[in-house]
Amino acid sequence: MSVVVDGPSITLARILEDAGHILLRPAFDGQDLDRIVDGLVIFDPADQVAWSRRPLVLAVGVQAGEQLTALSERVARQGGALIVHESAVASLTGPRTVAPVLALGNENSWMQLAATLAPLMNGSSGPALAAPLGGVPTGDLFALANAIAEILDAPVTVEDRDSRVLAFSIRQEEADPSRIGAILNRQVTPWATQDLTERGIFRQLYRTQEPLFVDPPESGYGGFTMPRVVLGIRADDEILGSVWAAVPSPLSDERMQAFRELQGTVAVHLLSHRANANVERRMRSDLTAQVLAGGPEAEEVAARLGLPHRPMLVLAVALPDGEDEPARLRGDRAAELLRIGDAFDMHLGTVQPGASAALVGDVVYGIVPLPPAADPHSDRGQRMAKDFLARVGRRSAAVIGVSAVAPDAYALPRAREEADRALRLARSAQQGDRVCSTVEHAYELLMMEMADLVSARGMGLSGPLARLVEQDERHGYLVPTLRAWLDHFGDNIAASASLHVHPNTFRYRLKRVAEVSGISLDNHDERLSLMLQFRLFMRS
Repeated sequence: MSVVVDGPSITLARILEDAGHILLRPAFDGQDLDRIVDGLVIFDPADQVAWSRRPLVLAVGVQAGEQLTALSERVARQGGALIVHESAVASLTGPRTVAPVLALGNENSWMQLAATLAPLMNGSSGPALAAPLGGVPTGDLFALANAIAEILDAPVTVEDRDSRVLAFSIRQEEADPSRIGAILNRQVTPWATQDLTERGIFRQLYRTQEPLFVDPPESGYGGFTMPRVVLGIRADDEILGSVWAAVPSPLSDERMQAFRELQGTVAVHLLSHRANANVERRMRSDLTAQVLAGGPEAEEVAARLGLPHRPMLVLAVALPDGEDEPARLRGDRAAELLRIGDAFDMHLGTVQPGASAALVGDVVYGIVPLPPAADPHSDRGQRMAKDFLARVGRRSAAVIGVSAVAPDAYALPRAREEADRALRLARSAQQGDRVCSTVEHAYELLMMEMADLVSARGMGLSGPLARLVEQDERHGYLVPTLRAWLDHFGDNIAASASLHVHPNTFRYRLKRVAEVSGISLDNHDERLSLMLQFRLFMRS
C-alpha cells in the first residue's frame, strides 16, 4: 500500500543537509538539488493513490530496470524527485532519467530513511508517519532510555558522540554521583571523558559492535564509582552516539546479547532525533532571523517563538574572526557554533524562562525577556553573558555582544544592530574583554564608529598635528611630548617622567610644540580635537 504524507515545501538540498550524507547522497552529478518537493510517497506498484504535485518518492520494492525507469518518468512528469537504493542507480543512467535521483546507502534500511524523512517532510519536530519502533515512538529518546533500562535492569543514558546527554531513564538515583552530575549538566564531565579516552574505551567502542564492560577509575575521582556497560550506536560507518548503563556488576550473557540486538533500533531513533533537531533548529533560526529583521509581523513571529510581551535584550554570541582558517578548521568552527547555540539556548532558558536562542548565519542570537520588575538600566545582560562563558570555560573562545533594552518586538532590529556592534568590539577588544555591551562600553563603541567614519571618508591627519608629524620626521620628539602632556592632563612632572627627560627639557619641548603647530594648549576644544586625532590616527 502506498503511503502519502503531504507537507510544506522543502528543497532536495535541505533534505540532504538535514538527513545526513550517510543516509542519502545525490545519485548523479549536476542534478537540480534546488528542486522543491511537497510531500513524501512510499511507493507501492499495486496502488494507484494520488500523489502530491511535486512528490518525493521512495522506490521501496521497485525492481531495477524497466519498472524503475517507468517510475522515474512518472515522477518527472509530476515535477518530483526519486529515492532509490544505491544498488539500483546503474539502471537509471539512460537519457530518459529527468527526475533528480537520491541514493540510499546499501547498508541503510527504508525504515531508517522513512523515520528520518518523516519529520523533515512534515515540517514539525515530531515524526508524521514513522510507526512506534520497539514499542517506543520513533525519536522519543526518553521513552527509549526507559525501555532499555527495563531490559537491562539498570539506569541508562543516551549520549551523542560528543558525550552530551540526550536522554536518560528513570532510576538514576541508583547510579553514582558522576552520572547525576552528567545529567544535571547534560554533558559528561571533561575529566571523565579524558579518563575514558586515556584508557582507550572510546577507541574500543568505535571499533566493535559488541557492548563493553567498563570498570570505574581506581581513584573513583569525581564520583565515578560504578561500572558501566556501553554500546556504540552507528549507521553504516558514522558514529551516532552511545548508550550507557550504570551497573553494579557485569551483565549476564543474555542481557549483553539483548543489549547488542538493540543497536539497529537505537540507530533509527537517533537518526530520527537528529532529523527532528535539525528541523526544529532550522525553524527556530528562521523565526529568530524574522523577528530580528522586524516588520509588521514582528509581534506575531515573537509569539511563535514564545517570547512574552515585555522589554527584551539581544545577546549575540560568536567565535573570534577566523577568515584565514583552512577548510578543516572551518568545519570544526561550524560544529562548535552549533554546540554553542544549543548550550546558550539551554543556559538562557534556565536563567530566564521565555528566552530563546538560535544560530543565524555565523552568530548565535539570544533574545531575553526581562522580568516584570527588572531594572532596564541594570547590567543583567552582561551578567548572563559572563556566567555563560564561565560555564563553558576554556572549551570555547566565544565572545558576546549585549544590546540595550528593546521595549517591544518592533524594537528588536535596532537591538540586534547594537548587539552586533558590541560583538564586533568584543571580537577586536585588545584588552581581552569577551563580553561587551552598548551600555558599559559606550565610549569604546563610539570610537569604533568614528574610526569607521574616518576610514569610509578616507580622512587623514591634517592641521596642527600633521605639522608636528612632519617636523618629527627630522627631529622626532614633538609628537611624543604632546601625547605625554595630554595623557597626564597637563602635569609636566608626570609627563616628563614618563619620557625619562628632565622637567625643564620637557617644558622647552612643549613650548616648541606650540610654536611649530600653532596649537593653543589652553583651549579645551583644541585639546579634545588633538586627543581624538591621537586615538583615531595614532593609536600606537
